[in-house]
Amino acid sequence: MNTTTNEDAVELAGELIVGLVSVSDRASAGVYTDEGIPALSAWLASAISSPFRIESRLIPDERDDIESTLLELVDERQCHLVLTTGGTGPARRDVTPEATLAVSTRDMPGFGEQMRQISLRFVPTAILSRQVAVIREIGEHAALIMNLPGQPKAIKETLEGLKDADGAMLVAGIFAAVPYCIDLIGGPYIDTNDAVCKAFRPKSAQRPAKV
Repeated sequence: MNTTTNEDAVELAGELIVGLVSVSDRASAGVYTDEGIPALSAWLASAISSPFRIESRLIPDERDDIESTLLELVDERQCHLVLTTGGTGPARRDVTPEATLAVSTRDMPGFGEQMRQISLRFVPTAILSRQVAVIREIGEHAALIMNLPGQPKAIKETLEGLKDADGAMLVAGIFAAVPYCIDLIGGPYIDTNDAVCKAFRPKSAQRPAKV
């Protein structure tokens, strides 16, 4: 399954390409409707203000399928960022982290640590989550791959962070660090909607806001 932000658009220089992978035996078999990819697509549309397009895949909980999908999205489709949802618990069918680590060239443990800190605000079973983030490098291209939770509410909280009733940040979401990470691995510059998620960059890496 392929979706894009604009099906007729020609790929632009500096356009961010995002791969979305929902890992679910039942959703991929049509037993129920997948909620992960729609939730991710909607959040990205609200949070990113610079050009981007999406490559989406709905696949079963099979390690070979997950690995081959990640390789296709990074090596062939040239995605700069790949987000997976599902398959990160301790059950025997939960193999997304293993597949992600298998295609990586470098581990990025801080993302997984922060995801669990956010989830622990809600449930003690957050310590059972095995979500990881990695970088895959091939030739001159590199991508950040991150495992996210399976539920739409948890996806939003993980990416965006937690705010109090006045809008003050209680726990930072992981996406605030993603644009600068993409900068560092040679990807396109990502502008964000500060009302949803304000990207953090050191002053030396910031570009003037577009008017």
